[in-house]
Amino acid sequence: AAPGRAGTARFLAQHNTWGFVATRAARGKIQGMPYGNCLLLSDGPIHNSTGIPFFYVTPKDNTVTDLLKNPMASLTLPEADGNFCRKNVIDPEDPRCARLTLTGQMVTVPPEEVEFAKQAMFSRHPVVRKWPRSYEWFFMKMNIEHIWLQSW
Repeated sequence: AAPGRAGTARFLAQHNTWGFVATRAARGKIQGMPYGNCLLLSDGPIHNSTGIPFFYVTPKDNTVTDLLKNPMASLTLPEADGNFCRKNVIDPEDPRCARLTLTGQMVTVPPEEVEFAKQAMFSRHPVVRKWPRSYEWFFMKMNIEHIWLQSW
């Protein structure tokens, strides 16, 4: 990995297999309120990391319903699996464990990128191939507009 803050951000984007996605609720009594959910992600096959988070999602998920109405979201990637926190037996929520927050628009992956998105997700999460097809799974990615790294 590259040294410094950029290297830390790239490390978190490459090595996290899940993240916390925050949206603005688009339904019912919580419409307009913040809403969050953990989603599996991949920024590419392990030896072809892109820094762009890809997701395999279903419209049955409230988070996806929100994103289809308002694509703006934030994605937080914790250093939960990083060497520093594990080696020093530090809780991942401790401020000394880095966190990367990406904000931008979540969009459906265009047809010309679907094969790459499949390779990205299925290589890191093989079990998703077995998820029920009736859930109408599709791929989304985040077009990153802002990056915030908390690394104390």
